[in-house]
Amino acid sequence: MTVCYFTGTGNSLYVANRIGGKLLSIPKLMREERVDISDEAVGVVCPVYCGEMPKKVNEFFAKASIKADYFFFVCTYGMADSVAKQNAVTAAQKAGLTVSYVNTIRMVDNFLPGFEMQNQMETAAGKGIEEHLDQICSDIAARKINPVTVGAGDKLKMNMLHQAMGKSVLKGIAAQSYIVNSDCILCGICAKVCPANNITVTDKVDFSDHCEVCYACLHNCPKNAIHLKNERSSARFRNEHITLGEIIAANG
Repeated sequence: MTVCYFTGTGNSLYVANRIGGKLLSIPKLMREERVDISDEAVGVVCPVYCGEMPKKVNEFFAKASIKADYFFFVCTYGMADSVAKQNAVTAAQKAGLTVSYVNTIRMVDNFLPGFEMQNQMETAAGKGIEEHLDQICSDIAARKINPVTVGAGDKLKMNMLHQAMGKSVLKGIAAQSYIVNSDCILCGICAKVCPANNITVTDKVDFSDHCEVCYACLHNCPKNAIHLKNERSSARFRNEHITLGEIIAANG
């Protein structure tokens, strides 16, 4: 079994670890000239951003050649999964894949403009994360089939969310609006954890224009030196089961 994953603050990497098999980082795969994956079972694990997959995951489907008897999709989310399942199925179908199994799992939401991080972390136990993840792992191990259909209403909602996400990025939640304060020590960790290769560190931190809005740089900064004007709190999050080194290894 092969599991391809995208992670910013560790939730999806933790899920991929629990599912098991050969783990492949999607940001790293996208740096290869060709992406050919063939296995009896192949899956994708990634977060949900406003009902959608990260841009890098959509680009992965457009580039990769995937051959599998059993293809599955697991999306992590914080507030609502919305039409994440339908988006996943649509992306896979465009790539010529038939999705055998798709599921979502609610975890800590790292979206700083919308959530107070300390509260998110303190209430995580009530989300039944481990119980739900146990079921997902059991389903995949048993090669469970749960087809998801995409209706006209789903397509309309997907289009609306796509437009809303685009407008939100333009309004300033993407990296070029980030504030780096005087606590920054120019260690370069923000650049190493960025899955979009969007950050350059020299005598200052520079952000380019292809941010994924995953907030890996904000949450993994060892000095908590990167901020948003509209963040709900200065508290930061990384999945408790995932180390900074693992995030760097996945995205650096």
